[in-house]
Amino acid sequence: MRVAIVTHVVRHNDGQGRVNHEIARAALDEGFEVTLVASHVAPELAAHPKVKWVPVQPSRLWPTNLLRQQVFALKSALWLRRHRREYDVLHVNGFITWAHADVNTAHFVHGGWGRSKYYPFGLTRGVWSAYQFIYTRANAVLERWAYRRSRVIAAVSRKVADEIVASGGNPVERLDVIYNGVDTRGFASASADRAKFELPEDKFFLLFVGDLRTPRKNLGTVLQALKQLPERVHLAVAGYLPGSPYPEMARELGIASRVHFLGLVREMPVLMRSVDAYVFPSRYEAMSLSLLEAMAAGLPVVTAQTAGGAEIITPDCGIVLDDPDDAPALANAILQLADDTPRRLAMGEAAANLAGEFGWARMAAQYIALYRQLAGDAGAVVRNEVRSDMHNEARDSQRGAERGFAAAPLQRAENP
Repeated sequence: MRVAIVTHVVRHNDGQGRVNHEIARAALDEGFEVTLVASHVAPELAAHPKVKWVPVQPSRLWPTNLLRQQVFALKSALWLRRHRREYDVLHVNGFITWAHADVNTAHFVHGGWGRSKYYPFGLTRGVWSAYQFIYTRANAVLERWAYRRSRVIAAVSRKVADEIVASGGNPVERLDVIYNGVDTRGFASASADRAKFELPEDKFFLLFVGDLRTPRKNLGTVLQALKQLPERVHLAVAGYLPGSPYPEMARELGIASRVHFLGLVREMPVLMRSVDAYVFPSRYEAMSLSLLEAMAAGLPVVTAQTAGGAEIITPDCGIVLDDPDDAPALANAILQLADDTPRRLAMGEAAANLAGEFGWARMAAQYIALYRQLAGDAGAVVRNEVRSDMHNEARDSQRGAERGFAAAPLQRAENP
């Protein structure tokens, strides 16, 4: 079988990129030929003899991400149209190309974020806010259009599936939920090492991981909650720091000595095994990979119902808040864990057990089963641009072992 995957990046250290990396690996393990239409591909994956990388590089001269994404969408669609006979199944991610898709994975619903009561942007709140407002609205329209042109939509959580329906972007019959995966083995086997991150040994440590330049991840409420907690409770923060307002906010709150900004962290399994609990009250999330990673590392989690992934968390492995902006409730939840070590440890063990049901191999196997079903329905004949709707349900997939592949010389297609 020949599969084409369209995404901006395919690599380990990127949420959507990691999902597509694992799917591509699984497809190669099954003997498929894989075409990756992307700006960046991990070298070890691009080197595989059955991988064709079609590099699409929008010029940085375009002034905004919104325009650069449109350039990517157009360039990728032109290549896919010219080379339609070279693949049997086309897999895209949200609105990323103007081409019709067989499988469309919904990682984020801009319409859902734009409708949220926590959405902070507007046309009259400054230039940056106006741009974010236009970006969200434009992507909401484009996503609905892309979903209507897809044979199967694979939502990364039930929350995402519900928001697609609410957005009116799902007139097709197939809307599946395929949860993201996690490297359960890597996070469970890592060893704690606070000294590596210069974290004091005698403190109760929370961990927050996310984009530190956006209010959506909601580190601000975590800092407000930390101010209400005893001095023995500290917070480690991992994420790209330049341009972040939160170091200054920590100083203004008088808790700067208890907040440890670590910047980008490469050894995330080690960091997660070095702390006591994970806190992530995101105001909007589709399906947080970091939440699954924390659970795989054996951490109890404190999150909010607005965060994708909260739907899988049970009371024995985490605490889910109703309101992500309720700092007193967040502080109370954290204090429950800090004051009750046996309960915290039991919750961490339950979290690890639950995360074990969401391995990368399980996720990838579901996509492989979906590819086979779609390709089998069409046979080897090249389909027309207007696709018929599917009426069959996808088969449940069995979990497989994590598998690798040997590297080989790069195969690279022409740059469109």
